[in-house]
Amino acid sequence: MSVYILSDFMDTYDKITISIPLENVELKGDMALPANAHALVVFAHGSGSSRLSPRNQLVATYLNSIGLGTLLFDLLTYEEDKNYSTRFDINLLADRLLKATLWVEGQNWGKNVQIGYFGASTGAAAALVAASKLSQVLAVVSRGGRPDLAFSALPKVKAATLLIVGSLDSQVLQLNKQAYNQLSTEKKLEVVAGASHLFEEEGTMDQVCLLAGNWFEKHLQPIPLLND
Repeated sequence: MSVYILSDFMDTYDKITISIPLENVELKGDMALPANAHALVVFAHGSGSSRLSPRNQLVATYLNSIGLGTLLFDLLTYEEDKNYSTRFDINLLADRLLKATLWVEGQNWGKNVQIGYFGASTGAAAALVAASKLSQVLAVVSRGGRPDLAFSALPKVKAATLLIVGSLDSQVLQLNKQAYNQLSTEKKLEVVAGASHLFEEEGTMDQVCLLAGNWFEKHLQPIPLLND
């Protein structure tokens, strides 16, 4: 297992591929910590996707540009991802996300890091379940998410939660409205006009980036990543 220190990332936005050992599996991840990064946003991708999701990569690049670190990792191994039911095992996905977060906090560069989650589709449900169990997760952003799949966990979420849904994604929008009512933490529902489920329409992902960036900047306050 490779060990990284903050100085490895101080002068670059380039991604570094890492391996996250979790019990009997090792998951691949792409991490970037810009100079003076004060927080790390961990991504949870949707079913059938991976850390290479172009939309999540776009959001991550934007977050890096405003000084936030990012970690995108595969929630499932290649073999696990072949199993359709495993892709929708929210408890398994949430457990992987939770353990990856604890792994981050166990690294020298991650001991004092502020943690946020960005989840898409089923990954948003996994993010909310994990956040309901980890008080150190301070902010969650869901893009086209399925928070309804985390329904029983929603009242336990303490992290400030932003739900972003496309106006054309009518069924998912209704599910998000139902989930929104179950959240008892600071919360907001943003509807992006003219956007479908995948936010493929021109300019819609730009809005997602801005909304997510503003939310994380508000709720992940700057602190040093390492003690002096």
